[in-house]
Amino acid sequence: MARPPVKSNGKPTPRRNHVSKSRQVAPGALPSREDILDALANEPSVKGKRDLARVFGVRGDMRTPFKLLLRDMENEGLIARSRKTLRRAAELPSVTVLEIPTEADPEAMIAFPASWNEAEDGPRPLVNIETPKNARVAPAPGDRILARITSDEAMPPRYTGQAMKILDKPRSGHIGIVRMDDDGARLVPVDRKQKEMRIPQGDLGDAKDGDLVEVDVTLSGRLMLPRAKVTNVIGNPASEGAVSMIALHNLEIPYRFPDSVIAESEAVKDVGLKGREDWRDMPFVTIDPASAKDHDDAIYAEADTDPKNIGGHVVYVAIADVAAYVRPGSALDKEAYLRGNSVYFPDRVVPMLPERISNDLCSLREGENRPSMAVRMVFGSDGRKRDHSFHRVTIRSAAKLAYEQAQAAMDGKPDDVTAPLVTPILTPLWAAYGAMAAARDKRGPLDLDLPERKIILNEDGTVQRVHVPPRLEAHRLIEEMMIAANVCAAETLERQHMPLLYRVHDVPGREKLIALRDFLSSLKMSFSKSDAVRPTHFNEVLRKAKDSNKSEQVSEMVLRSQAQAEYSAENFGHFGLNLDRYAHFTSPIRRYADLIVHRALITALKLGKDGSNPEDAAGLPGIAQHISTTERRAMLAERETNDRLLAQYMAGHMGAKFEGRISGVTKSGLFVRLSDTGADGFIPASTLGSDYYRYVEEQQAMIGERTGERFQLGENVTVRLLEAAPVAGALRFELLSEGERVTPPGGRGGRRKPSFSRGKRRKK
Repeated sequence: MARPPVKSNGKPTPRRNHVSKSRQVAPGALPSREDILDALANEPSVKGKRDLARVFGVRGDMRTPFKLLLRDMENEGLIARSRKTLRRAAELPSVTVLEIPTEADPEAMIAFPASWNEAEDGPRPLVNIETPKNARVAPAPGDRILARITSDEAMPPRYTGQAMKILDKPRSGHIGIVRMDDDGARLVPVDRKQKEMRIPQGDLGDAKDGDLVEVDVTLSGRLMLPRAKVTNVIGNPASEGAVSMIALHNLEIPYRFPDSVIAESEAVKDVGLKGREDWRDMPFVTIDPASAKDHDDAIYAEADTDPKNIGGHVVYVAIADVAAYVRPGSALDKEAYLRGNSVYFPDRVVPMLPERISNDLCSLREGENRPSMAVRMVFGSDGRKRDHSFHRVTIRSAAKLAYEQAQAAMDGKPDDVTAPLVTPILTPLWAAYGAMAAARDKRGPLDLDLPERKIILNEDGTVQRVHVPPRLEAHRLIEEMMIAANVCAAETLERQHMPLLYRVHDVPGREKLIALRDFLSSLKMSFSKSDAVRPTHFNEVLRKAKDSNKSEQVSEMVLRSQAQAEYSAENFGHFGLNLDRYAHFTSPIRRYADLIVHRALITALKLGKDGSNPEDAAGLPGIAQHISTTERRAMLAERETNDRLLAQYMAGHMGAKFEGRISGVTKSGLFVRLSDTGADGFIPASTLGSDYYRYVEEQQAMIGERTGERFQLGENVTVRLLEAAPVAGALRFELLSEGERVTPPGGRGGRRKPSFSRGKRRKK
């Protein structure tokens, strides 16, 4: 850098409008990005745009291009602005905490720094995540990781990160129930793994006994005991009858719509007839649970009049046209993606879309015009699909029916509503279903028909009763027609070479098949020795189990052997349904996956301008990962809420005896599911009996080392309720039944080292 001029007295002369020789650029030329960054880093006098212009001698006509250059550098993340001050954007340290977006592509994952001040440091830099094949840590979309960062010499630098550790996601706070006692207050955590904490005097805030609260946890005293401080009162589950609030907050499920989303939904206008086929004369009907508030699918069938398809059927399935109201990139769309799906509890529904959309504009109400995406399917007399086509239509539902109502009509007991519908509408529907069911049985999907219990609540939100609704033919009819429509969606998009989200269900893994074979062997039943299994192999063993009165045991183990269904941008078929290709099309009100499929069909078939864009395909793997996660989160929330409701109900039956069956076997004890309520409880291994009990994995059983007394998965048992923890949703039982006597393991147990539990004699 050139030295400032010196006066005759030897003191430096203050520099005014001096341009360093090293900073000078050719007349009419702009400085390079590197020169600007160097000046910001090494020239103390440079604070803003004017200083940079002075340093580089930018004058006259060059000022406008210079301003544009600085703006481009700011947009590129090279420089950061704070009011009128410019500086080089901050760079990432060599080791930092990163967050991988839930929508990131698993095949090309990107991440962002977890802590970054955009106002001071400029736009967040993007980090490409590399995971070598032999990596010890393999992160996934949605993970928070500690990563080692490297960068190149490019401007701006390109960052690459390798995960060193997957970190727990920070919670907004711990959740628990306030309980008052003689010493003040304590917090009962909803997480079963956490212990109770005291709430010091003055840290209770406005919370009262029984309130669900959010707390900060601090350590205090010489023993560093955890103390809770109430930061937010969420509500009182007991008084408000909303036990589901616990799961919503514990699993961080959004259940309040932002004002912007509500405002956008209220501003949406009804879609007219323009650009749609008019199908209002077709007598569609909706068949749903009696309590349903939204109706997203309607059906109609008729005999095929084509002389080439004698005895055939034409089935129409119309689905609410959510894509007409929820446009890509809108506030509604972003919120629907965030939620991924609706969540259903006994006491409430947390919808994916606001009521204005789900219960009004997109609900196929009786007697009202509704825009729909519809598929017309032609089936032969053998039930095999011959042809199909998709249409964007307007329908008017002729009737709203409940499953039980439609079934009663077809069983010869119609009511005032269904009596006029039996001949023109219901009979053709049942005839079409009969043919489709025959084709389904020939296809041979997995026939694992487990009972599904429904919790009925009182007005105060407590459990009134638990019952198993009968599995009606009306249920199967709707299910079969929805499956057929979903298959048509996948086939059409593949035919149009359109990327899509598949609903996939992988074949069972080899280890699970080995475990199933070992278990069935302990019951003296055989199973295919090949790893190339089909659903028919499982159906055969389920049939044999039913004939030998071992249905519950075998059904439980067959269920455990199955992979979990998920969403994927790649197709590997649906094993359970025994289908080569399958997509979700029929419930866009409550599943984001279906909305994605609707948009793809609109674009592929040129049915409007509100479909998907070609560039959206790159984001499908990330979307699939995200909505698979939200689906699992919803299932967990529903299960946790049911557990808490049932534990609350069972707390009034302490000491009572119940019949149940063993639903799980672990080294630490047995899980038992009660027959009447479906409530799950635990029996510690130490209380099983007066023997050493060994966990034998291949038999899914605990077996007494001396007596050979065996307690095996699926067996019926009698238990006594000893303890109930409603907040945690946990029950503890005492086993009263004797086990079956078998040959003791004698050290020859399973492939793994067995675990031992010293039992205590049961009290009869």
